[in-house]
Amino acid sequence: MQSGSYIEKAAERMRLLMRALQSRNYRLFFGGQTLSLIGTWMQQVAMSWLVYRLTGSALLLGVVGFAGQVPSFLLAPVAGVLADRWNKHRVLLWTQTLSMLQASVLTTLVFTEQVQVWHIVALSLFLGTVNAFDIPARQSFLIEMIEKREDLGNAIALNSSMVNGTRLIGPSLAGIVIAAFGEGVCFLLNAASFLAVIAALAAMRVKVRAPQAVKASVLHELREGLVYAYNFPPIRSILLLLALVSLMGVPYTVLLPVFAREILHGGAHTFGFLMAAAGSGAFVSAILLASRKSVVGLGKIIPLAAGLFGIAVAAFSLSRSLWLSLLLLFFAGLGMMAQIASSNTILQTVVDDDKRGRVMSLFTMSFMGMAPFGSLLAGALAGRIGVTATMLLGGSACLLGSLVFARNLRSLREHILPIYRQKGIIPEIASGIQTATELAVPPEEQ
Repeated sequence: MQSGSYIEKAAERMRLLMRALQSRNYRLFFGGQTLSLIGTWMQQVAMSWLVYRLTGSALLLGVVGFAGQVPSFLLAPVAGVLADRWNKHRVLLWTQTLSMLQASVLTTLVFTEQVQVWHIVALSLFLGTVNAFDIPARQSFLIEMIEKREDLGNAIALNSSMVNGTRLIGPSLAGIVIAAFGEGVCFLLNAASFLAVIAALAAMRVKVRAPQAVKASVLHELREGLVYAYNFPPIRSILLLLALVSLMGVPYTVLLPVFAREILHGGAHTFGFLMAAAGSGAFVSAILLASRKSVVGLGKIIPLAAGLFGIAVAAFSLSRSLWLSLLLLFFAGLGMMAQIASSNTILQTVVDDDKRGRVMSLFTMSFMGMAPFGSLLAGALAGRIGVTATMLLGGSACLLGSLVFARNLRSLREHILPIYRQKGIIPEIASGIQTATELAVPPEEQ
């Protein structure tokens, strides 16, 4: 009897964890995107290794990272306005097709032995521009793929699980492929992987929505979104902490090829294992968040996660053991994902529907948009003060930011609680209103 009870509980837990997959469109997207992301992670590892193999320069690693991410900083706010106006399904078909084209060109250059660093910089800039439009559209299209809006939070957490589950597979596979066949095969596999997500998008049954009447200019709507985010302290604080972590902490990934070769005395496979270790921590974090039943309590996770990330990165910078490095990167990935996912969930919960695309573009700008400046800064600092000191400085800055956020947590809760009551997220307080399963904007996060 007891074993039967355990099996039933396990089955119910699994049903709760995977409930968003009951929506046909999201199920298609999840399958196609999973295959595509394995290729994306392979390309990311192969590109970093290729640049370092060709140049041996930490600075150029930072330049390539900058080129791939700076469009998110420059274009994401405008892309968010357009995401609120355009057909998001059609935008995603275009962005995924253009991403496949980028990988195909890179494959051709490597196989014909014509690739140069400036090619990689230019193609990274192109892909970054595509992603600046892809990410806000994908984030805000998610709600259209989910048939039950109460499953939105689960879908976002499953997305995080998918991204980081593939982050386990992709880098490890890339290390093996690079060692056996070279970087070009990784780029080829990535180009082919986009066929899966394009086919999934094409197979979706998407309701045709009447285009929204354009009431104001793009600049006016952009300003409206910026003012809205700045004047609401929880959104402002979450975005600022994300920006700090992205600027000072996340660029440790740019320096991993240097760390793998110069400090751990390894090769491409070592680099792949380091990336996979961070991905495994992020995957575990995303699974834990996906199994949560409520958004309540995520606020305190944000500073704890950012602090854990900062400590892990700082400690990793001092490690000279592969096994200790892998363990520390596991915790770095866990902390980073917990912060990103919790921040995304709270933002998606409290934001007004008509400003969702713009706020999520600011989320993109804060996390991915600040990363290029962090990559450039990390590459430049590593050339002057060394990889160890650069990572130690970045981790310490993240820890300090988490402490400042934690100090203001009580006042931030006072702004969020009225929204939770209004939406029925706290049912014992929100008597007489709809339950959480009928929320217009359910708890969610990436």
